[in-house]
Amino acid sequence: MITLIKNATIYAPEDLGQQSILIIKDKIAKIGDIDEEQLLALDLDVTVIDAANKIVTPGMIDPHVHLIGGGGEGGFATRTPEIQLSEIIRSGITTVVGLLGTDGTTRHMTSLLAKARGLEEEGVTTYIWTGNYHVPTPTITSSVKDDVILIDKVIGAGEIAISDFRSAQPTVNELSKIVADAQIGGLLSGKAGVTHFHVGPGKEKLALLHELVDNFEIPSSKIYATHITRSKALVDDAIALGNKGAFVDMTADNKTGEWIVYYKENGGNLDQLTLSSDGNGSLPKFNDAGELIGMGVASPYTLYEQVVSTAKNHDVHLSDVLKLVTSNTAKALDLDTKGQIKENFDADLVILDEDTLEINDVFAKGKHMLKNKEVIVKGTFE
Repeated sequence: MITLIKNATIYAPEDLGQQSILIIKDKIAKIGDIDEEQLLALDLDVTVIDAANKIVTPGMIDPHVHLIGGGGEGGFATRTPEIQLSEIIRSGITTVVGLLGTDGTTRHMTSLLAKARGLEEEGVTTYIWTGNYHVPTPTITSSVKDDVILIDKVIGAGEIAISDFRSAQPTVNELSKIVADAQIGGLLSGKAGVTHFHVGPGKEKLALLHELVDNFEIPSSKIYATHITRSKALVDDAIALGNKGAFVDMTADNKTGEWIVYYKENGGNLDQLTLSSDGNGSLPKFNDAGELIGMGVASPYTLYEQVVSTAKNHDVHLSDVLKLVTSNTAKALDLDTKGQIKENFDADLVILDEDTLEINDVFAKGKHMLKNKEVIVKGTFE
């Protein structure tokens, strides 16, 4: 399978100007000047896409997706559904990391693993976090370390909840053991070994994570905190944590652009910042008494929408906002063939209209998944 994308403006995510991209099977074989006539003369099966007036970017990496649904805070009827392949593809996402969330009782790690493997068979790249909000946290092998070492899809622990009335109210010593297990597992298996933390609106904010970095023998890069835009005070705390070398993540919503600008203007290190969708997770609303007063479902498409909105409406260069969903996330997760348009990297690509930034085409591992704005590869039961 050979594809030539020509006349494209490439954001790799940095702006490389107009060049051509040659895809062979699932890899980017060459970027630059490619002799189309010579290629076609080889009498091979070659697809040529003229991407004049188009931008080509890396496929987005979403590090926080509820692949088998989430929620349930309002009772069994409020459990959200599983995600479908087409939801991921039409959002310009080519790599997802799945997790459980609040419920580790009626949703299981083995089910999450099976869903991740199924989505990979259907065409996208998948990984999972082992665990859920609670401590001790559920695993597949009964050990975070062993899960990371032995289970191919597991790249770290998460999402462990802190500063939230729905958490298990863990101590810093309990958290240190999870983070250490994940890190050692990653060291022995060549994976990220990161621990992904759900951060609620509690008064302690990121205090436990600062304590882990400041007082324990734990590399700061192995800590990855999400949902950091609940308040300015929490973002300020995330800026401080990110500047210590931890990774911090904003959940995409209609204020994402404002938060990115605030983060940048207040000394935040953009290299340590990522965005995620919380796709198919529940969006519960609680009053001050902790009572549920509303419920929604997060969409992975919000991630793409906020990338575009930030670039168009908040004076953030497209290449800078793309890094938050491509190369930065790949760095946080140690995905060494993802997140960039680079020779020998995976051919995960999104083609955007240059003027509107609408998604026109999506390639996942070299396979054409969305063509001319229509999903052409759907999930097994869609």
